[in-house]
Amino acid sequence: MRSFVLLLLAVLATTLNVRLEAQKATIPSVGMRITKTILVAPGHYALPTSDTNTIQKQGGVIVIEGKNIVLDLAGVVLDGAGNKPSFAPNQFNGIAIEIKPGSSHITIKNATIKGYKIGIKADRVEALTIDNCDLSYNYRDALKSNIEKEDESDWMSFHNNENNEWMRYGAGIYLSNCQNAVITENTVTNGQCGLMLTSCNNALVTDNNFSFNSGIGIGLYKSSYNNINHNTLDFNVRGYSYKKYRRGQDSAAILVFEQCNHNIFAYNSATHSGDGFFLWACQTTMDTGVGGCNDNFIYGNDFSYAPTNGVEVTFSSNLIMKNTIKDCDHGVWGGYSFETDITDNIFEGNRIAVAIEHGQNINIALNRFKNDKTGVKLWSRETQPSDWKYPQLKNTDSKNYYIATNSFENNSTVYDILGTDSIYLSGNIKINTGQRYKLGVRIHELDSTKENEEVGLDYAIDKRLQKVKATSIPLTHFPVGLQEMRITNWGPYNFEYPLVWLTNIDSAGRYHFEVLGNLTASWRLHSISGFTIVDSLTGVFPAAFTAVPTNILGTVPVNKEIVFEYTGPDYINAFGVVEKTGSLFRYNQ
Repeated sequence: MRSFVLLLLAVLATTLNVRLEAQKATIPSVGMRITKTILVAPGHYALPTSDTNTIQKQGGVIVIEGKNIVLDLAGVVLDGAGNKPSFAPNQFNGIAIEIKPGSSHITIKNATIKGYKIGIKADRVEALTIDNCDLSYNYRDALKSNIEKEDESDWMSFHNNENNEWMRYGAGIYLSNCQNAVITENTVTNGQCGLMLTSCNNALVTDNNFSFNSGIGIGLYKSSYNNINHNTLDFNVRGYSYKKYRRGQDSAAILVFEQCNHNIFAYNSATHSGDGFFLWACQTTMDTGVGGCNDNFIYGNDFSYAPTNGVEVTFSSNLIMKNTIKDCDHGVWGGYSFETDITDNIFEGNRIAVAIEHGQNINIALNRFKNDKTGVKLWSRETQPSDWKYPQLKNTDSKNYYIATNSFENNSTVYDILGTDSIYLSGNIKINTGQRYKLGVRIHELDSTKENEEVGLDYAIDKRLQKVKATSIPLTHFPVGLQEMRITNWGPYNFEYPLVWLTNIDSAGRYHFEVLGNLTASWRLHSISGFTIVDSLTGVFPAAFTAVPTNILGTVPVNKEIVFEYTGPDYINAFGVVEKTGSLFRYNQ
């Protein structure tokens, strides 16, 4: 009996302590300063911020400063839209959580942050960990391009970032001068930029989902020795309309700008983005003729379905190995690349699989080219732009290519070469190809004497793979293909909410629509003005129908609008708001 009483007292004491700890939980507020580990009370907190134009000087809603601090925000939602959920994403401003310079060993986990210009910002922080946070539905521009034509004001620019100019585009996570950061299992979707790293070294970025953003999945500026692997970075895109234009407007799954060296990019799914991988040496190299974004290891990724380039690597030296690159304009664009290896990749259905202008000392080996219009295109211009210092300071002849043991199948043109010296072809297999050699002027020493010989060629496993735990690309479940990129006014459609999508206006003035959404749900016509629908409506997802503006039939519409009513499970709309059965979705003009 005595033992039972003692046990009961112990249980009561434990329960009391839990209740007391719960009572001590902190309620987050604007201006909160955290200098030690605290318990935060779960809840949805409307914490709006001030003017976005001063974001570089503005502090966070919550500021962390110190060492060895863990901030577990399980069950906490920080909402920058405050009590104005009707705010458009381009009105979001401020920083939700800011970590001050000099802090170290800070962990932020399990947070949900939305409605801000930047979710989490850190500067000069050592050993920062951000884990399992959802930083979706933060800032993004309103796009002005439409299905018929692009608006040049939608182009982004990343050329200057010495004063953190990139912050103007917002981000889920924005880190400057942070060393040894660990960024794992976070989600940033339906914003403009996912993770942006400026002067950050030795970071581990793995198992994150930075997809369906209108700008950049992961961006690096002057950042080296980072390990970026097994992330989902799909549909980071703008500036595209199926069969109309494919501009990209400097969007990319992965952006690497200005003296970023010795990084590993392995086993990432980086499809359906403006560029899959966009690397440029940047202004320092252009002005001095030295440096670049060099010795980066680009291994085992999927860069397919880029409107522009699957991989762009310019003015630099890198290793591109075992990637999949399908249905891009250029598979690899390597302008002014040097000492670069393009090895054991799959190229399929690209307009030009490998395109290199003014390259030097390039190896193209063991790749599989299939159904590309052109397999390999090499060329140079006779004159260089007079305002570039780079060609004034460095030899830019197109020369020294070793192309060996590749297979070409169903390619309209295998080699398209102009103004290039010292090309060596060896053991390349051609199956059902069209024109094998399209040769222009200024070609010196094209050696094809061993082209039809079988050549044994292999390579050793790169030791950098020992730092990568993943052995495959993350699984994804969205439809694939260039036709699946539908860019709304707020960025790429994510297949999670009902959408009426105008695919085309034909020469007779008829409007062709898709109705997209949850396959288990249904829809019906709610109201219509300014149109006559000429097809039977199925009420299932997906569907297609055609409508004729009523002014073609002799009337003058006040407004063109088609409204449908949704029936099915709850869904999250394009702005992160939960919608229920009976909600309306529409097309209007």
